Amino acid sequence: MSGDFGPCITVPAALQALASTSSLYLLIVGQPDAIAPYLAKAAPALQQRLRVIPAESVIPNDAKLSHAIRTSKGTSMRIALDLVKNGEAQAVVSAGNTGALMGLAKLMLKPLDGIERPALMTVLPNQQKSKTVVLDLGANVESSSAMLVQFAVMGAVMAEEIVGITSPRIALLNIGEEEFKGLDNIREAAAVLKSTPAINYIGYLEGNDLLTGKTDVLVCDGFVGNVTLKTMEGVVRMFLSLLKSPGEKRKRSWWLKLLGRLIQKRIAKRFGDLNPDQYNGACLVGLRGTVIKSHGAANQKAFAVAIEQAVQAVQRQIPQRIALRLEAILPKSD
Repeated sequence: MSGDFGPCITVPAALQALASTSSLYLLIVGQPDAIAPYLAKAAPALQQRLRVIPAESVIPNDAKLSHAIRTSKGTSMRIALDLVKNGEAQAVVSAGNTGALMGLAKLMLKPLDGIERPALMTVLPNQQKSKTVVLDLGANVESSSAMLVQFAVMGAVMAEEIVGITSPRIALLNIGEEEFKGLDNIREAAAVLKSTPAINYIGYLEGNDLLTGKTDVLVCDGFVGNVTLKTMEGVVRMFLSLLKSPGEKRKRSWWLKLLGRLIQKRIAKRFGDLNPDQYNGACLVGLRGTVIKSHGAANQKAFAVAIEQAVQAVQRQIPQRIALRLEAILPKSD
């Protein structure tokens, strides 16, 4: 029900996901009157694999965390998380208030043993024709050194299970590659990671290495991660929009128009994977259940991608695998 557009995006995206994944069954949580028009023309075969769960209200996008949690009873987000908590669903996908989703998910689904706070994680394409796991992307504005170490462990599991990388390289995002640079929590986390044999820690990387493929997992606090990701997305969207811009085509000769189209096609093919719509859906890792946060401004295609992320996380049993890895790597005292 939330996000920037509500059911006009999320419901068609849900139908699109059902059409592409035959094993999927969806519970659409929200206000039935707002949802019904977008289901009216859906194929009967798809409607058989979905059910509308009524909700009285919606948590506003601008609601403060404390107020959102206090008044969450009866909201679509709270009901959706309850469905996972009670075993009626295996994952939640939401485009709503990030702080509320994080707070309610932690309160209701509980973090895994050894995890202080969950982290938002995404997988980005890189220049080596592989992918890089990046976390945290905004769930925690500030992170202690212990939390950064926990993020590294969770990121390693995601790189192994989602990307298929054996012994993934782990790096900390910092303002320089020299060991003496960075805040205390980053340097302390580096010391722990360096002394942990089960983690393939390679040191610090700077922001310009986000897409180079120098690491398989890039760890940072939520403030830095969120700014880094959104800056990259803004640049990519601007770049892709320039490719579509008509510019001064009318004044160009036919051969310049043809050359322009060829160049646009080559560039779009090379950089199309960086379109934020292709990797929408940040997984809130570190919980006992699967929660996927979609961009609030996601279009239909992007929201369908977020649903696919949830399917993949459930199939790979990500929470269970992270729990096993935490038990094996982190000392009990941590």
